[in-house]
Amino acid sequence: VQLQASGGGLVQAGGSLRLSCAASGRTFSRYVMAWFRQAPGKEREFVAASGRYGGSTFSAESVKGRFTISGDNAKNTIYLQMNSLKAEDTAVYYCAADERIIQSSIRFPLQYHYWGQGTQVTVSS
Repeated sequence: VQLQASGGGLVQAGGSLRLSCAASGRTFSRYVMAWFRQAPGKEREFVAASGRYGGSTFSAESVKGRFTISGDNAKNTIYLQMNSLKAEDTAVYYCAADERIIQSSIRFPLQYHYWGQGTQVTVSS
């Protein structure tokens, strides 16, 4: 599967952005889809994930109540709605997918086989 992330940009603290990740190739709903982010000098960290076939969603504690992951099977696209953005949310955001990953592993980037190219999100304080 090929992933194409978009929607990043520059926003003031407290603002909102919506990221999109369009998937092509195999049946979208068969994959666990996730968002990760990586700030300069830091490791890539888990943000949110959506289970197969519209299953459960999972979020990092740092974004709960502010970020929401959702999907549109008809468009083979997942979204990350980011509200109440903070300066510490500044990072390159990546979407990822994997067909075989198990729930206990969804927070670990090395478990994902497919990655998008990343989109920069910059939050000014």
